[in-house]
Amino acid sequence: MLRVSLTGPESTGKSTLSRLLAAHYGTAHAPEYARAYLDQRGPAYTLPDLEAIARGQLAAEAQATAEAAAAGKPVVFFDTDLLVIKIWAEHAFGQCPTWITDHLHQHPHDLTLLLDVDLPWEPDPLREHPDPAQRQYFYEWYRRELQGIPSQFVEVGGPPTERLARAVAAVDALLRNS
Repeated sequence: MLRVSLTGPESTGKSTLSRLLAAHYGTAHAPEYARAYLDQRGPAYTLPDLEAIARGQLAAEAQATAEAAAAGKPVVFFDTDLLVIKIWAEHAFGQCPTWITDHLHQHPHDLTLLLDVDLPWEPDPLREHPDPAQRQYFYEWYRRELQGIPSQFVEVGGPPTERLARAVAAVDALLRNS
């Protein structure tokens, strides 16, 4: 089972693109667990909340993987990943729990799609950083982190239809080469 995650700063289309990719390949996808968690508890979060979100994200990934496997699908998609948790923990609290970093390095996804900040910002009560310079700062942070993880990643940008085409091309290449 090939596992593909979508990552990147806020408001880059991860949720939309993960659903589109799952539909395109007729497979399962794991939604962003943080959204459901914070919708229930409010937008403020602590480091223990981020750990709970990380565990919830892993459970959602496991469930989606099981669904895809049961359906005989070769690929599954994850709307966000633990890299998001790592970066938010380090940004907000100056540290990230070791187990999260360890998991990123010991259980990398087969492909990570890093979504560019070239889409317009969409306001949302759970989003924190609309400033274009700060969005670019976070994008570069994601890129640096992905360069240190033993996993393949592809940067995906452009308007929505172009993003989907680029993502499909990257996933098709992964499927051909596996």
